[in-house]
Amino acid sequence: MAGYGALSDVYEWLIGDDKLTPAKAAAVYDSDVVGSLPPNAHILDCACGTGQLAVGLAGLGLDVVAADASGGMVRRTRELADEMGVSLRTLHASWDELPDHLDASTFDLVFCVGNSLGHAEGASGRLAALAAMSRLLSPGGRLVLTSRTWELVRSSGSRLDTRDRLIRRNGRDAVVTYSWQIEERWEQEHHLEIAVAQVEPDGSVRACTERLSIWPFRYEELVAELQSVGLTVETTTFDPDAEGYMVVARSEQVPVTSERSR
Repeated sequence: MAGYGALSDVYEWLIGDDKLTPAKAAAVYDSDVVGSLPPNAHILDCACGTGQLAVGLAGLGLDVVAADASGGMVRRTRELADEMGVSLRTLHASWDELPDHLDASTFDLVFCVGNSLGHAEGASGRLAALAAMSRLLSPGGRLVLTSRTWELVRSSGSRLDTRDRLIRRNGRDAVVTYSWQIEERWEQEHHLEIAVAQVEPDGSVRACTERLSIWPFRYEELVAELQSVGLTVETTTFDPDAEGYMVVARSEQVPVTSERSR
């Protein structure tokens, strides 16, 4: 999975006001997901973006690893952690590379949020990503995953979506545009080009664009794939008429026993 090189520098214009700060991002999951965790629980945010969620969780005293396939996103997460004075580990790695860097069965909670799973390359790439996440969960640990409702995205076809208002971040206004290229078949590679056009103080416009690859999936496919890697859906907010949803799936795997301990 590649992408979010150019967009990592302007990603705050793509974050909603409700998740813009670390405290707000962590609060989204506080009562239902994070609130039941023991102190110093081990958390992996494996699509950390610019770090709002990971830094917010670390600020609560949790032991956090923030990983992303984009080096720019990892850099920005590290900078945000330094700015907020919190400690966490950052890791530049794609989903399938995570087990090479992290011990199996060690995380109480794994986050894969921000509609990121659609960037996994097809069904095989998605399954490999989910298998890696499952392997890292401790027995009884949970995966928290959010996604667009791809059924709705595809039904709208190829289109150009321009936000209906200016978005202000860091004292600057910007217009955000999404250009969707929707293919005929589900399994084909789709594309989303995102443009963030910042309005400079002198009235000039500075645009940053990036074209991203997407492989959409049906909700039923996701549930079946979660089950195939040893995860059982615990709660879901899926509604076919809603723009997005969250799934919490629990690991039922037995602890991994090393050769040394046998």
